[in-house]
Amino acid sequence: MNQTSKKLIWWIKLLCVVAYFVASLFILSSCKKKDLTIQQNFPFEVEVMPVPKGIKNKQKVEIRISIKSEGNYSGTKYFIRYFQYDGKGQLQYQDKKAYLPNDLYELPSKEFRLYYTSQSTVSQSFDVWISDNFGNEKQLSFMFNSLD
Repeated sequence: MNQTSKKLIWWIKLLCVVAYFVASLFILSSCKKKDLTIQQNFPFEVEVMPVPKGIKNKQKVEIRISIKSEGNYSGTKYFIRYFQYDGKGQLQYQDKKAYLPNDLYELPSKEFRLYYTSQSTVSQSFDVWISDNFGNEKQLSFMFNSLD
């Protein structure tokens, strides 16, 4: 190989290295740093299984509830409160103490059962609010006609 061929090969190698370097810079500079956002606040819906329309004094009615959210964030907490505006009764979470009206209670799971026990012989109505720690809230209304 003569001196001219060696120089030509050297220039071709140098040109390839430079082209590779320029292409690398172009590719890397086109990658923009994007802000990674983690969504924590997911709206939710509340599903309630059908409940009886009537109730007798001292009768207990089971209310099955499921919270269905659009996403899942492990830090989401759900809460419940209720207010009875007609009749008299008690609402409780499974086998726990009866809720006090308008007090806020944390729900341990997204699927649960409430039990309403009638304490009167007239029609009864109450609202239940389920909320999360991000300010989302759903209202449920229940009405039972007296069977006494």
